[in-house]
Amino acid sequence: MNTLDLKKTYLGIELGSTRIKAVLTDDTFSPVAEGFFEWENDFKNGYFTYSLESIHRGVKECFKSLSDNLYAGYGTRPASFGAIGISGMMHGYLAFDENDSLLTPFRTWRNTTTAEATDRLSDAFGMNIGQRWSISHLYQAILNNEEHITKIAHITTLAGYIHYLLTGRWELGVCDASGMFPVSGGEYDKEKLEIFARMISAFDLPWKLENILPRVRLAGEDGAVLTKDGARFLDPTGTLLPGVPLCPPEGDAGTGMVATNSVAPGTGNVSAGTSVFSMLVLKKALEKRYSFVDTVSTPNGAPVAMVHCNNCSGELDFWVNIFDELTSLFGAKQDRSTLYNKLYNHALTGDSRGIIAYNYLSGEHATDISSGKPMCFRFPDTKVNLAGFMRSQLFSSIATLSLGMKTLLEKEGVKADNLCAHGGLFKVKGVAQRLLASAVDSPVSVTEAAGEGGAWGMALLAAYMVNKNECPLDKWLDESVFAGISSDTVSPDKALADEFDDYLCYYKKGLEGERILGEI
Repeated sequence: MNTLDLKKTYLGIELGSTRIKAVLTDDTFSPVAEGFFEWENDFKNGYFTYSLESIHRGVKECFKSLSDNLYAGYGTRPASFGAIGISGMMHGYLAFDENDSLLTPFRTWRNTTTAEATDRLSDAFGMNIGQRWSISHLYQAILNNEEHITKIAHITTLAGYIHYLLTGRWELGVCDASGMFPVSGGEYDKEKLEIFARMISAFDLPWKLENILPRVRLAGEDGAVLTKDGARFLDPTGTLLPGVPLCPPEGDAGTGMVATNSVAPGTGNVSAGTSVFSMLVLKKALEKRYSFVDTVSTPNGAPVAMVHCNNCSGELDFWVNIFDELTSLFGAKQDRSTLYNKLYNHALTGDSRGIIAYNYLSGEHATDISSGKPMCFRFPDTKVNLAGFMRSQLFSSIATLSLGMKTLLEKEGVKADNLCAHGGLFKVKGVAQRLLASAVDSPVSVTEAAGEGGAWGMALLAAYMVNKNECPLDKWLDESVFAGISSDTVSPDKALADEFDDYLCYYKKGLEGERILGEI
């Protein structure tokens, strides 16, 4: 049986929208064991949420899955690691009182209930503040005069909360923090803190924002360690011992940048799963403000233009489930991987013209849709077949993203020389990658490590903290991690780009119908 020095391994755990995943790497930063826990959000009292019970259970079950897989491969269960990192869905709102009691159910990034707060904050700060930002949720709660606002001692993100349970420290990596409140120079923007203080002064609240936000940490900073209570939380069996270093917790946007080696200025990546977003690391500040572009940060503090869309593969998954049921009725059931491969590749043989789909399972701020309803329409004379239908659904998954990226290119000249893509949408080799390249007019690369996702990116951040040797993050990733990793690059196809532009023309015209449908 293989042997493994656990003191030279690095664990990343990421709490995604549909799955919690753990990846353990060895000292070459290659994955050696994984763990998983499937889950999904609830929709309660008008909010997308996850209960604390499900969060706690999911993290523990994911760690147990990792431990079981490690035992199967190496005959050992983890008593220690070289370092641990926690990642989670970026943005959202978790508010606690001084006794660490949750004051209101977790409000995730998916909610579009903060339009009034967003408009006021964006105007006051002179920059776009998204509806999913933590500060938007907090300010909206203040405007709504919600009972809990006077009791707040801490607000944080999902990654920050788990990190606190493990270490007792309220802190965040700078990328995740930049989705809570604007940052500048590796810390919360002091000028905007003062502006916000004036905005809420009439409410006579017993706290200052800077005192309830988590402390900001840059990639590579150390200091946090696994406590005795944290070790027992993660591993109730008692095998895992306290004292393991933890790196600053990060959001899934930051770990996606790390997992695709896209943290240097001029680089960019696209992450596509339940939501889809592009991260373009800026060479210079944007000249104007755009409602669909957030200015956030890389894990090492560089400015990023983030085009974030709430909806991506959820509606695709729905239709794959329908076809899964259909094949089962005829006694020809396929495993899910085969079904996705067949349907996605079949889409490459079709033509989407005349079939327009909207994948809005939730509201979509990027197109000013407050409440989502999936919709598909066609023209009466359209020849509809399965290939064209699936092609339209795949186009739908990247349509809103492309609108934002095209505007950035046209208005600001912002474009990555090459986009690196990862996430569930790209698991079927070459299909979504090819469509995306033509939709945004940019080469798109998928590395052989892309399937490892954000949990691997978080493990790399944990490893960087221990092994950085004063090396900048982008250089360390280039030289220590990605030097030996191959990638497959697809260039834009003019015929496909023309078809997508035609699709997008009708897509934009039909948005008013989607807006009306969402109000039903």
